[in-house]
Amino acid sequence: MQQISDIARRHQWQRVLIVTDTNIEAAGLVERVRVPLVEAACEVDVFSAGEAEPSIATAVKSLAFAKESAPAVVIGLGGGSNMDLSKNTAAALTHAMQPQDCFGFDNIPGPIMPLVCIPTTAGTGSEVSHSMVLTDTENQIKISGQSEHFRPDFAFVDPSLTDNCPQQVTADSGIDALTHAIEAITAVDYDKLEIPAGETCAYDGRFSLSDSLAQRAIVLCGAHLETAVHAGDNMVARDGMALAATLAGMAFSNSGVALVHAIEYPLGGVLHCSHGLGNGLLLPYVMRFNLRERIETMAKIASWLGVDTTGLDAEEAAVAGIERVEEIRKSIGIPHRLRDIGATRDQLEMFADKTMPIQRLFWLNPRRATKDDILEILNAAF
Repeated sequence: MQQISDIARRHQWQRVLIVTDTNIEAAGLVERVRVPLVEAACEVDVFSAGEAEPSIATAVKSLAFAKESAPAVVIGLGGGSNMDLSKNTAAALTHAMQPQDCFGFDNIPGPIMPLVCIPTTAGTGSEVSHSMVLTDTENQIKISGQSEHFRPDFAFVDPSLTDNCPQQVTADSGIDALTHAIEAITAVDYDKLEIPAGETCAYDGRFSLSDSLAQRAIVLCGAHLETAVHAGDNMVARDGMALAATLAGMAFSNSGVALVHAIEYPLGGVLHCSHGLGNGLLLPYVMRFNLRERIETMAKIASWLGVDTTGLDAEEAAVAGIERVEEIRKSIGIPHRLRDIGATRDQLEMFADKTMPIQRLFWLNPRRATKDDILEILNAAF
């Protein structure tokens, strides 16, 4: 964390707010960030009431704390939940907004105060993305906001901060990174992205640079995800997954995410599963739905994940790639059925109804989807 001290001095930061949670605090990670800031003559306040899949109510509390603190810089320390909360807090504080005002695309009116994100999990890529997600507990759905002003000014990706990450969190966050990379590289092509008249899109569709980032992230996940989960003291695996998460964040925040995320938002809001777990559960089912539109890409994904595709034609290799994702999901303990995380069959219609308004992610999916298609995916996953 020496770099953060150097940057604090260079930019003459005087008062800093760290947005985090009690688990991160108990693990001693807040001190690893606070001490070098104090050494750089910063006054440091800590909001430690963050939570997994943070609610709007928690964002309101974070904003109220920030108003009292009056920081010049906001630091998000933790997993995607804390980093997203820090983005919301910094934007709302800068522009005298309410947390809910930050939802949707491009609703932040201008630059925000300096924002720093420091991940302690290898998953969301929020440290480099223009997205943040909160949970609307009243309506039982996750709601996102995207703005170029949400991209942190500084991202400190220190894999050692993930060394003590619990096994389940390592699994959930790791499969999230893999989901981001696969959705990024299978998204609709940039020159085929159709945006309805009068609408704007937070993403650009896939293109060569995002493909390169996503490909490298997939290779790293294939090589290191299972090891990071089952042998958490393997530093090579921890380093590999930290890089994978950041690369996947760079990839998806340019090209986009699609149906996996669209379906997970209502599912996670109702069933209260982690975002990564919900994405990981749904990923193979959505891949199968998109298969016919992305055979060549999914065949490559198989190879990047370590599958020997010798003698297989493109479609066989693509199917083998999906099966490899299913193997990884099983190996790291991600449930493979909605009923395993508390869903009932009579909820599927409701999940589909709540998914359909999230059309901004449907635009990015390589295969057009109707409500019947969403129900088919949900029934397959049930």
